[in-house]
Amino acid sequence: MEQKPPFPPFTHETALQKVQMAEDAWNSRNPEKVSKAYTIDTEWRNRDQFINGREEVVAFLTKKWEKELDYRLKKELWTFNDNKIAVRFEYEWHDKSGNWFRSYGNELWEFDANGLMQRRFASINDVPIHSSERKFADEMGPFVLAC
Repeated sequence: MEQKPPFPPFTHETALQKVQMAEDAWNSRNPEKVSKAYTIDTEWRNRDQFINGREEVVAFLTKKWEKELDYRLKKELWTFNDNKIAVRFEYEWHDKSGNWFRSYGNELWEFDANGLMQRRFASINDVPIHSSERKFADEMGPFVLAC
């Protein structure tokens, strides 16, 4: 049986660990790696798309990161309770034409008893930015989300 500690019910410390693990995985831009944090039958809503199961997650993320180049993400724990976590996030990316964007959003996560995410609901807005307005460094070192 697949497991992904830490397991619910979450404490403040373990919720922070889950958020950091998700941030690190998504910043890897590796769809296979990211998909391992989700149940086989995971259910997502990402913007206006509905995604079901790991195979669809891998396909979705592959397409996403073909479009969203030099993707760089920061997640922040908003709240948690039992097997649920809410986060806010920002990420920056550019398209193939060199146009930069900052995307803002919120995610609601629900985990199974094995610590795998079974449901993910994300609302996201994109804002065009000039490259000089970027907040996140090109290198993948640690940084803090400005509130």
